[in-house]
Amino acid sequence: MIIPEYPHFETIDSLAEKMEISKEGLSSDSAQKNLSIYGLNEIKEKKHNIFILFLSQFKSPLVYVLLAAALLSLFLENIHEGILILIILLFNSFIGFWQELKALGSIQALKKLTESKTKVKRDHQVRIIPSSELVPGDVILLSEGDIVPADIRLFETNGFVIDESILTGESLPVDKDAKLTLPRDTLPYEMDNMALSGTTVTKGNAEGYVVFTGQETYLASISSKAEEESRDTPLSKALEAFIKKHMFVVMILISITGLLTFFEGKEIVEIIYLVIALLVASVPEGLPIVITLVLTIGAMTLSLRKAYIRHLPSVETLGSTTVIASDKTGTITQGNLKVEEVFLLHDTFSHTVSSLANESIEGKGDPVDTALALWVGESYKDIRDKYPRVNLYPFDTKHRLMASSNMMEKEHKIFVKGAFESLKQFATNLDTLETLQKEHDRLASHGLRVIALGMGEHTTDEIEKWEIDIVGLVGFIDPPKEGVLEAVNKAQKAGVKVMMVTGDNALTATAVARSVNIYKEGDLVVTGKELNEMDDEELTKILPKVTVWARVLPEHKYRIVKALQKNGEIVAVTGDGVNDVPALKAADLGIAMGEGTDAAKSTANMVLADNNLSVIVEAIKQGRSIANNIRKTIYFLLTTSLDEVILITGAILMALPLPLYPIQILWINLVANSALDKTFPFLKDEEDVMKRAPSKLHEQFLDKVQLLRVFYVVIVISIGALFLYAWMLEHYTKESAISTLFTAFIIATWVNGIQSLKEHEPFLKNIKTSLQINPYIFYGIGIGVALQLCAIYLLSDLFHTLPLNSGSLTIIGIMALWVFGMIEIRKWGEYLWKKRKH
Repeated sequence: MIIPEYPHFETIDSLAEKMEISKEGLSSDSAQKNLSIYGLNEIKEKKHNIFILFLSQFKSPLVYVLLAAALLSLFLENIHEGILILIILLFNSFIGFWQELKALGSIQALKKLTESKTKVKRDHQVRIIPSSELVPGDVILLSEGDIVPADIRLFETNGFVIDESILTGESLPVDKDAKLTLPRDTLPYEMDNMALSGTTVTKGNAEGYVVFTGQETYLASISSKAEEESRDTPLSKALEAFIKKHMFVVMILISITGLLTFFEGKEIVEIIYLVIALLVASVPEGLPIVITLVLTIGAMTLSLRKAYIRHLPSVETLGSTTVIASDKTGTITQGNLKVEEVFLLHDTFSHTVSSLANESIEGKGDPVDTALALWVGESYKDIRDKYPRVNLYPFDTKHRLMASSNMMEKEHKIFVKGAFESLKQFATNLDTLETLQKEHDRLASHGLRVIALGMGEHTTDEIEKWEIDIVGLVGFIDPPKEGVLEAVNKAQKAGVKVMMVTGDNALTATAVARSVNIYKEGDLVVTGKELNEMDDEELTKILPKVTVWARVLPEHKYRIVKALQKNGEIVAVTGDGVNDVPALKAADLGIAMGEGTDAAKSTANMVLADNNLSVIVEAIKQGRSIANNIRKTIYFLLTTSLDEVILITGAILMALPLPLYPIQILWINLVANSALDKTFPFLKDEEDVMKRAPSKLHEQFLDKVQLLRVFYVVIVISIGALFLYAWMLEHYTKESAISTLFTAFIIATWVNGIQSLKEHEPFLKNIKTSLQINPYIFYGIGIGVALQLCAIYLLSDLFHTLPLNSGSLTIIGIMALWVFGMIEIRKWGEYLWKKRKH
């Protein structure tokens, strides 16, 4: 047996000759032999070691640092802190592990699509066998409702129509014709003499030869891409880059501090304890906790808008998105045909034909039939009742029409609807054909799907002998959903490009894209065929100009996503079918539709219950708010993790006694930082986040401006503390100076936390907003004050503290005013500079 590479290119006879088969089917022995050669008709899964999959969740510099921090906390008998860090680590790891397991489930979902019972001819009999036992050469019988279990070259079709949306994304069923012989380079969505695995029969019946099974089917080529490793989210990339830089700086500073204390003659045990305390203080171990809280609250907020997050870090990816590659049908459009424009030579007869050459019942049926019934309106049922049907002629793939013969006032009439090119061959009203042709071309040029309506005397059942008058043309469109135009405009203003990726034809796709402002004059529309002819260099050049991709296949969509990512874009992709699985997997953010296939939903990061582009744009807004909160959290934690190290290092360089005890450093880390950072997830937006372009990945959380701000605050706090400490040593005892500085440092950290809530505006610019942007921070400070008073008055021996007197309170007040004032001056300077530039 030789299976041709291009069975659609072969005639039925030549295919049977090469494969050594016949229309009578295989014998049981031949089937068994082929099964041993080609294997079961199943999509094979890649085997995964679950234990290794779990361990892979710990591959991150942040995880290594946090493990070290947890062990150090346990070593210092700070049991609660150590256990909390370990719990967060395990929680994050289990989330990632669960996500990976769910992604593997997409392969199982693909397998289910071809698991069924199938009718085949074996040993000159029709038998029902499990689809997994199908082999190349089998003769298969397909009828309405069947899921096609393999790739099949059809040799007999009777009104055979297949829904290929699962592969192509196009919702309209496709007519099949076994008599066709197609060119070698025919794309899958044009293989009108083939039935592809995973598609569904909607009308008629057919027989055909099984040519490709298992891993050789077109469906299997899609599933192979579903097994590729998921990309790291922008959040994980940015955090990894941040942690590496931060720990590099911290290790240098701590090493310098350790060496300086050694040369000062301190005891080794004291130096080790100080270094450990500084390391624990400088590791932002609160960061994963706060980020998890930010993402969880964001995911809960999105769920209220019917957007369900399956992978927490994906919440932030929304905020980083630069391109939305959206399906047309069901996301941008309603997924239902609507009569958009008509050209009628006879109104009454056009309504009559639309009602009688129609199988729609109570709003259900073929999309074209349903749209015509809605267009006719209330008289649809009356017309059908008035003119009883004699015969129904199902859709004929050769003549591309369907018809009904009915009694019309004792006359037997034929009512036909179908392609204009087909109906004009039977037309008797030749004088109007030129006008009809012009109107047909005009409607088609607007991206409408056009059909012709005709009627005549019924004289025969032979279609070739019919004579009809064409009475009208009807143009259909799948109309945009409400709110999509506004959503596209909102996304574009926010610097997010929206492009349409569809299996529909270029004219229709362009018309829809133009109506919702995705396509504008000067933009490019590229088809799957054109994409096939491009190399990667050509594709990269045209990418910025393309807004519509038409007649694309799964491999095209996947390639488009990869090309966009290569250009530095953060890509969100929508999809609902098996055809979307490769692109959903490859995308930075895969968005599946709630009514989509299990394969799509198990691959995606986010599932929409409301399949609407406006929901995605709203989710992007939420994602940006989340990214802003994470940015502010990192700023706060970074400034509070470095100022203590600079303070200690500065004191040693100035030959001053150590300004803080190691236990005080650890307490500052717990009370000053932890009391505040847990409130950052509840921050409100200080501006409209959709008025700016997306931040670049490497600048998302720590750009040059942010680094300068961090450096400025660290210097302000540590230098202010150093000078106050030096002054106090001259006027107070060492114990009194350290005790006062201990509290002053915590108050300074809280002041910095309050100032961290607003990035783009000074605190005093709009005090009401400053106080309302995050009221929870004041509860955090209240808890911190209570804890600090306990440390001063109840645990004074442990924390080396003395009661606060008027002098101490004055110095603490000076420190607070110094930090607040210096940060406010910097903010006013930035604000006025930006205002002047604009």
